[in-house]
Amino acid sequence: MLEIAIFLPTAATFLTFAAACLALNFTPGADMMFTIASGVSGGPRAAVAASVGINLGVVVHIILAAIGVAALIQAEPLAYDALRYIGAAYLIWLAIQMWRSSAPDEMKSAAAPLGQVAQRGFVTNVLNPKTALFIFAFLPQFTDPARGAVWGQIVVLGMIFICTGFTVNAVVGGLAGAFTTRLRRASRILNRVSAFVFGGLAARLILD
Repeated sequence: MLEIAIFLPTAATFLTFAAACLALNFTPGADMMFTIASGVSGGPRAAVAASVGINLGVVVHIILAAIGVAALIQAEPLAYDALRYIGAAYLIWLAIQMWRSSAPDEMKSAAAPLGQVAQRGFVTNVLNPKTALFIFAFLPQFTDPARGAVWGQIVVLGMIFICTGFTVNAVVGGLAGAFTTRLRRASRILNRVSAFVFGGLAARLILD
């Protein structure tokens, strides 16, 4: 029978884990770059929507980590590579869409809905197997079998990780969007910058 007792980390564990999460989230990576690109092309609200979608993807990875599916991906190279290439293909598609985006005068009617931005963030994150493997390797380091079910501890720690990740990405991406709002007349250039970012993320996913 599954244990349902709520795991509460000790103060020392919480502070150490939160500090580690902040340090990791402030390190530029695929999620932050996606949020920045979304903010650049759609403004602060788009950056927040992208961060919401990304962290919904993180929820999926945390659930997978809690039940051990990430270990299966790590043990089966073909599954890892398949997911990696699917994720890269999706990012390339996004890059093409941004490159072909409408001219400034057409942007008002062609702007992507926030729900669509969040969906893109979700799919991008879920299709990145590195996120699953990272969470599977990172979260268990702060668990203690003596304090209860490890899966429950992973879920609680994962929620803390999501809170820090959402805050950092939303703020950084929002600031990027706020600054570029003043440059809306140069939206075609900004969209192509975003396209290069998405293309670079795809290349990084394939080559790493």
